[in-house]
Amino acid sequence: MKRAMRQRLTLMFAVAVLLALAGWQWHRDALSAPGTLLKIEPTRIHRIALTLAGAPAMHYEKRAGHWWRMDGTPTRADDGRLGELANTAAAEVLSWRPASDFQAAKIGLAPPLAVLVLNGHRLAFGGSSVTGPQSYVRVGDRVALVSEAYMPRPPITKITDLH
Repeated sequence: MKRAMRQRLTLMFAVAVLLALAGWQWHRDALSAPGTLLKIEPTRIHRIALTLAGAPAMHYEKRAGHWWRMDGTPTRADDGRLGELANTAAAEVLSWRPASDFQAAKIGLAPPLAVLVLNGHRLAFGGSSVTGPQSYVRVGDRVALVSEAYMPRPPITKITDLH
């Protein structure tokens, strides 16, 4: 075997080993990633209940592709806002910890600032983290840190609410 051919084979072997190691690392990273708040596709959510601190619960249902407020006489709701609430299911989690690691009152979860129920799955939103623009969210017996962008807000009811 000529020297040039040995060098090419050695180089191809080295590239194959590096690709295998990179693939193994990506797989390992994917397995250890925190994931999302819920294992539900936002498009599959058809019932939402939202309770904000000091306010009565608001109940919504998706019918024929549009969101309706179901409290009292059903009325059309803002599809964009409810879509954002449904997208909370797919919020990327920065980290998970057992709820027992926290004192609920110290992180704003006793009582929670907001409770969002998506198809029966309860998400309790607490206060902001001191480490950045992140909120504590209790999901079952775990607490997640997610971007504050997912914190439910009250609906805008009038144009004057924008100012």
